[in-house]
Parts: sequence; C-alpha cells; structure tokens
Amino acid sequence: MNPKMKELREKSMKLPLQPGVYIMHNSKKEIIYIGKAKALKNRVSQYFGSQNNHTEKVRKMVENVDYFEYIITDSEFEALVLEASLIKQHKPKYNILLKDDKGYSYIKISKEPYPRITEAKKPDETGEFIGPYTSSYYVKNAVDQAVKIFKLPTCTRKFPDDFGKGRPCLNYHIKQCCGLCRGKISQKEYAETISDATEFLRSGSSLNIKELEREMNEAAETLEFERAARIRDRITAVKRMGDKQKVVAAKVKEQDVIALFTDNSDGCFQVFRFENGRLYDRETFLIKDIGEEEQAFSEFIVQYYAGKDKLPPCITIDRELEDKAALDRYLSEKAQRKVELFTPQRGERLSLVNMCRNNAAEVLAQSKNSQGRQYAVLKELQQLLGLDKLPMYIESYDISNLQGSENVAGMVVFEGGRPLKSAYRKFKIKSFEGQDDYASMNEVLQRRFDEYYKLKDTGEGFGRMPDLILLDGGKGQISAVRPILRDMKIDVPLFGMVKDDKHRTRAITDGEGEIELKSIRSTFKFVTVIQDEVHRFAIGYHHQRRSKSAFKSTLTDIEGIGTARAKYLLKHFGSIKNIKEAELKELENAPGMTKNAAEAVYKYYHENE
Repeated sequence: MNPKMKELREKSMKLPLQPGVYIMHNSKKEIIYIGKAKALKNRVSQYFGSQNNHTEKVRKMVENVDYFEYIITDSEFEALVLEASLIKQHKPKYNILLKDDKGYSYIKISKEPYPRITEAKKPDETGEFIGPYTSSYYVKNAVDQAVKIFKLPTCTRKFPDDFGKGRPCLNYHIKQCCGLCRGKISQKEYAETISDATEFLRSGSSLNIKELEREMNEAAETLEFERAARIRDRITAVKRMGDKQKVVAAKVKEQDVIALFTDNSDGCFQVFRFENGRLYDRETFLIKDIGEEEQAFSEFIVQYYAGKDKLPPCITIDRELEDKAALDRYLSEKAQRKVELFTPQRGERLSLVNMCRNNAAEVLAQSKNSQGRQYAVLKELQQLLGLDKLPMYIESYDISNLQGSENVAGMVVFEGGRPLKSAYRKFKIKSFEGQDDYASMNEVLQRRFDEYYKLKDTGEGFGRMPDLILLDGGKGQISAVRPILRDMKIDVPLFGMVKDDKHRTRAITDGEGEIELKSIRSTFKFVTVIQDEVHRFAIGYHHQRRSKSAFKSTLTDIEGIGTARAKYLLKHFGSIKNIKEAELKELENAPGMTKNAAEAVYKYYHENE
C-alpha cells in the first residue's frame, strides 16, 4: 500500500468543488496520469479512499503516486481541452495513448506480361499505382472485389513461364479464377480484363451494369459465347458485391460507430466509418490495462479525433457518457460545425453498435487465442445478471452422495468461456455424517475461501478471486452459502442454476427471483454446459470414492493385504471374482504375494462362503 495514502487523502479532501485538471506524479517527479473532473475534490479523493472498487490499473497508478497538482478551469469543457493538450504533450504512462502509424495504402497493378492487382504500402518502379488512400480497409476490400469479379489469379505462379505446369488450383474449380495457368487465355484478352478491373477500381467499385450488359449482348451477337459468358459472370458478381455491401449500409449517410469491449483488464476499441451510407473504413485499437471504462472511452474519443481532419456530423457510441456535453462541444469546435455523440436505444443504429462491439470482442479474443463468440456470451451473461464486470473467471459447485454416504463436492472453473481443468477441485465433506446438501455446500465454500485468504497474494488456484459463483441448485443452496460469503467479506456475485423436473437447466436464481434462460439461446447453452460439467465432475468423484470404499471393504480387510498388495492382485487376476476362484498355488505365484498372504486370502474367501 502507498505509504503516503493518508497524506494524499487529506490533501484531496481540501480541493475545491470546481472543474479542473489533476496531474499525478511519482517519486521521480514524472507525470504518470492526467485526468479531468467536474468537481476536483470528489474525483481526486476517490483515488485515495477504499481501493476495493478500483480496477487493477487504477490501483497500480495510486500505488505510485507521490504527489499531485491541479489546475482549476472555468468549465468542464475547458478541463477537457486542457486535459487533451497535456496528455498529448506529456504522454503519461497510465493514460490511454493511441499510436497513429496507419500511413497510406495504394492499389498496385504490377508491370508484368500478365499483371497482378494487389495492395501496397508505398509506390515504386515495379507497377502502376492507384491512390493514396487513408483507409487500408477500403483498399483491401476493393482489391478483393476486383479479384473476385474479374476472376484474377492470386497464386504464386509466374506467367507465361508456368503455363501448363501442374493442375489448376481450387479457385479455378470453384469458378473464382479464370484459370490463366492453363495457357488458354491470350495476353491481349487478359490485358483487357486487367483494364476493366482497373477501371472498376478507379470508378470507386461502381461499374455500369448497363455497359456490361451491352458488351455481353454484342459478344453474343458475334457468336463469342465464351466472352459473353465471362461478362455475364462479371455482372452477377458485381450485383452480388452490391448486395453484400448493403449488409453494412446505413440510413444515416455519414457517421462513425464506436464500441468498446473489455475483459476486465484489457480492451479493444472498434471504429466503423460510414460515408454515403456504406462502410468504407474500419479501425481497431487494442489497449492494455484499460482501467475505468468511461474515463477510457472519453480519452479515446478526444485522442482519436485530435488526429482527424474530417469529422462526421454524428458519432454513434455504445454507452452514455457523463461528459457528453463537453465532448460534443469539443468535437463541434474542431469540425467547425455541429458534431454530436449519439447512443441508440433501438433500431438500425443499435444493430450497428452491437455489430461493432461483437467485432471488438472478436479482435480482443483473437489477441488472447480465444474466440469472440465466447466473449460475446460472457457479455450477454454479464448484462443478464447485472454484473459489474465481465465474468471471465467462473467457479461452479455441486454436491454428490448416495443417501448420505461418500458425501463429496466438485468445483469446476471456466475461464474466458472455456473449461480450465487445471483449476478443478474435489472436496470430501468432513464436518458431519449423513445427507445435508445445504450444510455440504456451506462447508465447501468456507473451505474454499479459507484457502483464498492463505494464498490471495499469488492470484493462482484458490488464491484467485472468481468473478462469478454458480451453484448447482436453487434458493436453498443460495441461502446456505450467502451468509458464509458475507461473514468472510467475499464480495462475489452468487447465483444458482435451477433444473426442471427432467433434470435439465431451466433458469438462474439469485435466491429471490428467477431469470428464465431458454429464450436466450447462447446464454442458455453456456449455462447448461457449466451445469452439466460440474454435475459430471462431482458425480465422477463420488463414484471414485464409492469404488475405493468397496475396494477397502474386501481385499484390504484381509490380514496381511495392504493397498499395494491388493492392487497387485487386482492387476494380476483382473477382478475380485477371479481372486475368489483362484487356487492357493495361483495366489502364491501372484506378484507381491507371500505364502502366508496367499493362505490368508484363500481362507478369507473360502471360509466365508
């Protein structure tokens, strides 16, 4: 803990309730964080109070604060402008810092007997270049469209050197390549195709369908049926591309859509840019240690548009921001016309925001070798249960016994939406005999968090605090466990997984009401997987305990037969039945056996018949 915490707290409580900017320094007098506030006292004092509600990033920052300064401003807007200027100047360690290394992109038509069309970062002497474009996303899409519409080769073969060498690739067989490698297309005909593709790219991907239809009809009239068929395929491809673009077309002609997805530590901002109602650019920003989401979002907007010459009249975002009015004014003054942040509640723009967020989730998941759909279902579960943060680390518990015998419990863990089997744990109920599922669940959770307090500095295994606890059971299990968590000061969301009369997952309960799941397909499937897995794990441990119990009640009850010798016998004879039927000599010759031990086994089974 920061040894200066009390001193910093006292100083922060003396700040004025006015807007301004605060500047945090470390012991080396370096600026480590710059923030703005509507009321300096309220904002800054939050850093030096309880650390329980802070993110890991904020806790690290506070740990390194040696002293802070502040500048009073006349308005929240002035504070925002000053904050942006100071962040740009000092680049503090704990602020969000965007790197603007995007550069320009070009479309290249190579100088070869049979040219290729590709993307390029800078022009050179090896081809003709169309551009520059500020959007690499646009260039990639345009090249992909041209290659597919005109069926251009994308392989690494060199033409005409490789004509007739080897079979055509898969693209030719699925009619996505003209099959230039067969050597049956003349250089003149291919040059015409490249010329058409180049015109397609220069015209902004908007070929005149009527002009193509005219060429197709002319080719048919002169009996050039193969050429007519190729032009017909181009017309079909152009129309298909147009239909594909409509999927990401918007009624609001010019807007940016921004969404943020976080996994409680890192975050990903996704920006979709629309012009003339169509998506023309997409940008992604991965941020380590995202910190407080609202603060991060405001910082992102300021920094992102600080480097833009052109701002759209509307910026659609996925959340309400407390400093929206100041941001609107900042953006409007930069654009010298009205610019407004808008948070949709329904309709097409809400769909665009969701699509943008899902893409952000996919990028963040890929950066961690996970899958976006798993992150998306965790976000859905978070919203459904009203959780403060994404349930990246979920623990689930179930009790298993047979009429009170071999009373055990199983704990399974899901991290990032996937089973983390190395973290699974088994519990043998110790505090009582007989059947009492509520008392069993109570004991298990108490033992689990006793271990947490022993290991909490490690952050691994029992030393890690879960984001969510799911019990296999309903109101009774919740009521049994909640007092234990409260007494142990464990602040983790607790829910029960409720089954129907056919033992299938039906709902989630907080101990008071129930949330039906069947109408929410992805969450229903995910919770069902967790409930089935914890039940499988608990009952598997129970069966294991029963087998050991049965094992102990037979062979190891015989004088001279311990666990090791019993295992040798079972391995050699294959079953208890075969041991019972074995002759004395066979028992004496078994691995690990002595004459006395063999006689004891033989007598035990034959005298007790």
